[in-house]
Amino acid sequence: MPPTVEPSDNLTSLQSHILGEEARHPNATGEFSWIASAISLAGKAIGHKVRHARLQDVLGRAGASNVQGEEQQKLDVIANTILMRILGTRASIAVIASEEDEQPTILRRGSEGGKYCVLFDPLDGSSNLDVGVGVGTIFSILRNDPLIPDAEKTVCQRGLRQVAAGYILYGSSTIFVITTGNGVDMFVLDHSVGSFLLVDRGLKIPKSGKTYSVNEANSSTFPDGYRKYLEWAHASGYSTRYIGSMVADVHRTLLTGGVFMYPPTKKNPDGKLRLLYEANPMAMIVEQAGGLAYSGDHRTLDVEPAKLHQRVPVLLGSPDEVERVRSFL
Repeated sequence: MPPTVEPSDNLTSLQSHILGEEARHPNATGEFSWIASAISLAGKAIGHKVRHARLQDVLGRAGASNVQGEEQQKLDVIANTILMRILGTRASIAVIASEEDEQPTILRRGSEGGKYCVLFDPLDGSSNLDVGVGVGTIFSILRNDPLIPDAEKTVCQRGLRQVAAGYILYGSSTIFVITTGNGVDMFVLDHSVGSFLLVDRGLKIPKSGKTYSVNEANSSTFPDGYRKYLEWAHASGYSTRYIGSMVADVHRTLLTGGVFMYPPTKKNPDGKLRLLYEANPMAMIVEQAGGLAYSGDHRTLDVEPAKLHQRVPVLLGSPDEVERVRSFL
C-alpha cells in the first residue's frame, strides 16, 4: 500500500494560496493575487541583492537622505526602485507610496481601473546590512477611494481599513508573512523551484513570553512607565532580545512571544516608527495572530493618520505582555 498523503503534506505556493483565498469570495476578480505576486517577485529580487551585497559592492551609504532626513543606504535606493518598477506594471494599482519618497505616486485613477493602494518600507533595518543582520520589506495594501483626488489623502487611512499587510524577512532564509484579514500565514522561499512555499498556516503568537525587544540604550529618556516596566522585567528574570531591524524583531516576537517596544523619547516625543509604512502593517499582522498593538493610549489600527510620514510610538506582541506593559503606563 502506498503511504497516505495528508492535505497538509502538499506543497502550496504563495500564488496558489492567494488564489485559493480569493476563490472563497464570490466577488473576487483575481486582481489582488497579481499584487501579491508582484510583491513576492520584488522580494526575490531584493533578497538576491541582499545576499550578494558585498560581492556586488552595494553596501554602505548612497550619499543622499530620504524625506525623513535619514541617510540612505545604497540598497535602500535599489530596493525602492525594484518595488516601484514591479508594482508599476500592475493594472489594478492606483497609488504606490514609499517611505523613501516625499509624495505618493499616482499610477492611474479609479476610472482607469485603479482599485488598490500599496504602501511599503522597501528595506527596513538597512543600516544593519554591513554586518549581515536580517533586514526586510514591510507592505500595506489599501482600497483606493476614487472620490478622493489627492494621493496623500487617499493613502492616509486608518489601519483598520487595510486589505492586507505583510513583510518579507531577508535572513538565513527568505520568509514571506502575510495576512488578508483571515489569520496569518508564513511562506519560505525555496530557491530550487523559485517559489515561496507555505510552511505555517494560521500563525498564533504565544499568549505570553518573558522577552522584551527595545533599544534600552535610550531608556533614560523613556517615559516613567516604560522605565518602571523595565525595572520590573529585570527583577522578574526577563531577557532582552533586540536586533534593531523591526522586521526581524517583530518576526521573533511573533514566533516566540514577548513584546516589541519603540517608546517615545526626548529626541522623538511622538515616536519614531512610521504609522502607515511600519506600525499599521505590523499591528494588523500581530492582531490577526492573536496579539495586541498600541500606539500611545490608542490601539494602533484606530489611529487616524494626519500626514503621510507620521510617526508614532509602538507597543505590540503577546496579549498578556502588552497588557502588563500598559499596566505600568
